[in-house]
Amino acid sequence: MEDYKNQFACKSAELKNALKLYYTGPLEEFSSPTKYYRMRAEFRIYHEKDTAYYAMTEQKTGHLYKVDEFLIGSKKINQLMPELLHCINENQILRQKLFCVEFLTSTNGEAVITLIYHKRLDHIWSAEASSIQTPLRACIIGRSRGQKLVLTRDYVSESFFVNDRVLRYRQTESSFTQPNAEINQKLLRWVNKTCVNTSSDLVELYCGNCNFTVVLAPKFRNVLATEISKIAVKSGQHNLMANDIRNVTIVRMSSEEISQAFYGGRRFKRLSGVDLKTFMFNTILVDPPRAGLDKHTLGLVSQFDRIIYISCNPATLVKNIGVLDETHEVECAAVFDQFPWTKHLEVGVILRKRQSN
Repeated sequence: MEDYKNQFACKSAELKNALKLYYTGPLEEFSSPTKYYRMRAEFRIYHEKDTAYYAMTEQKTGHLYKVDEFLIGSKKINQLMPELLHCINENQILRQKLFCVEFLTSTNGEAVITLIYHKRLDHIWSAEASSIQTPLRACIIGRSRGQKLVLTRDYVSESFFVNDRVLRYRQTESSFTQPNAEINQKLLRWVNKTCVNTSSDLVELYCGNCNFTVVLAPKFRNVLATEISKIAVKSGQHNLMANDIRNVTIVRMSSEEISQAFYGGRRFKRLSGVDLKTFMFNTILVDPPRAGLDKHTLGLVSQFDRIIYISCNPATLVKNIGVLDETHEVECAAVFDQFPWTKHLEVGVILRKRQSN
C-alpha cells in the first residue's frame, strides 16, 4: 500500500511541476483502490495442445505471458476467468480458433463476455455458447471478421451516485467507457461540484455515452453534445432517457466539424433542425483522446467564458493550456488515479476567461 501511495504522490508531483507556469494553486487528489478496480479487460488466448490459456503480451519485448489471475480487474472478472476457461477447454467448438476474450463488467454484478475467433461462427457455435451463459451468469457475444453474434444483449447496466441522484448508464460492448468505476464516480462528483446552476447553455465535445452530460445537464438551460461514434451516440441517447434528461441535443459530429459549424459558417445535414443561434453558450466541456485538442478545436474552445477540460494525457493537457493561457487562466485542478500502477493520470481542469483591461 505504501508503494501505491508513493507512486501516486510522484505522479501528482510531476503534474504540479508541469503546471507551475499556469497554475500554482491546490491540486485535489483522488486515489484509486489498489485491487479490483478495472471493469473491463482483454486477454489473448494461447493454445498449447488441446488446452487454452489466458495470455498478455509484454509491450517492450513482445514476450507472451500466461495469466492465471488479474487482480486489477473487477471481482466479477476474477470470478469469471477460471469459470469461462473451464467451459472453453471442455468444448472444442468454443475453443477452436479462439484468439481473444474481452470482459465488460459493472458494479451491479453484470457481465458481457466477447469471444473473438479466426473462424466463421454458425448456429452450432451459437447453441454451444448459449449453453454456458446461465452457469456463468454472463451474456456472451461472438465475433469474427465481419460478424457479431449477440446471444442476449451487448451491454451492462451501471449506476453512479452523485449527491442525492442515482445515475443510470448503459455501458455497451466495443464502445469506450471509463475503466475505473470508483474513480469515475469521484470524477463525476468533482465535475458536478465545480458547476453551479445557470440559465446559460453548455456545449460538450467528445460526449461518449453521455457520462458527464447526465451529471451536468440539470445545471444548464440547454446542452449541445457532440460525438463521432454511432454506438456511443446510441448509448448516450438511452442514458439521457434513463435519467429523464430532456434538455440535451446530441449530434454525431467531430470536434473539427462542430468548429466549422460554429465559426466557419459551414452547414451540415446532421445539424438540420438545430439552430446554433438560439443557444446561449458560456461553458464548454472537452474530454479529448490522448492526442489532446487540435488547433481548430482550441480556437473554438478559446471563445467560451468557462472551460471544463478532462484529460487522460497530462502532457497534451499542459500543451493545450499553454495555448489557452493567452485567453484563459486555470481556476482549479484535480488528479484522478484512473490507472493505478502505471505512469498515466486522469486530470480535470477548470479554466475561466481572463478579464480584459
